[in-house]
Formats: sequence, C-alpha cells, structure tokens
Amino acid sequence: MAARAGSPRPKVGWSYSAAAMAAYKLTVRRRGNAARERFASLPEALTALEAQLDELTPDERRGRERALSRELAPVEQVALRGEVAGPGVRGGVDVRGDGSAEAFTGRWRRVLVEREAGETAYDALRRALGA
Repeated sequence: MAARAGSPRPKVGWSYSAAAMAAYKLTVRRRGNAARERFASLPEALTALEAQLDELTPDERRGRERALSRELAPVEQVALRGEVAGPGVRGGVDVRGDGSAEAFTGRWRRVLVEREAGETAYDALRRALGA
C-alpha cells in the first residue's frame, strides 16, 4: 500500500537513510549556488558550518560592485552565507566581501548576534543557539 501525499510513512519498498533522517540541515550559499548537508546534532552542524565557510572565505574577497544605480562596498556585500536549521533552531553566518563575518538568528526576520570580547562569529552563533 502506498502512502498518501503528505503522509510521514514512506511508500512500500522505500527506506530512509540515516542522513535523510538527520535533524539539522546545513545550507551554504555562494554566488547563486547552494550546497546542503544533514547532521544528527547541532554541534556537528555548527562545526561543519565553520569548516566550510573558513575554507571558502579566502576565495570570496570582493571589490566594489554596482547594483542598479548603487555602488556597494565589499562590507555591504554578502559573499557567503551558511545557515543551520533544525528543530526550533534557525541561524547562520554571513561572510562579507571584505572577509568579515557576522552571526544571525532567524530565517525571514534575521537578528544579528552581538559578539562578546574575543568571540568569533561562529562562537557567537553557538552561544545564541545554545550549542
């Protein structure tokens, strides 16, 4: 018997892999491309977020760019965005065109996470998400 549309059970003969059942999704966006991965725990997802963004940041430095009638400085451009989503958790890190990074929570309405002394954007995100 096949599952109805919207039913949480898979069709007969289908199975969910452990990765598909993972609770936390990491999405990294870079110049129109998005890469997605799933993780079983929030700490794992945040560690992967930091590793991936740190790896990509050196290649994403940007100069001034024009958009419509405005000229945007590198600090005004989001070169990379990494987001983590899971049960009751939404947040991420924006890497700007000048290489600076800032953490945020939320999805539709982003709220910047203020950094404490000596804290990185990744540490601020961990603190804000309770990981």
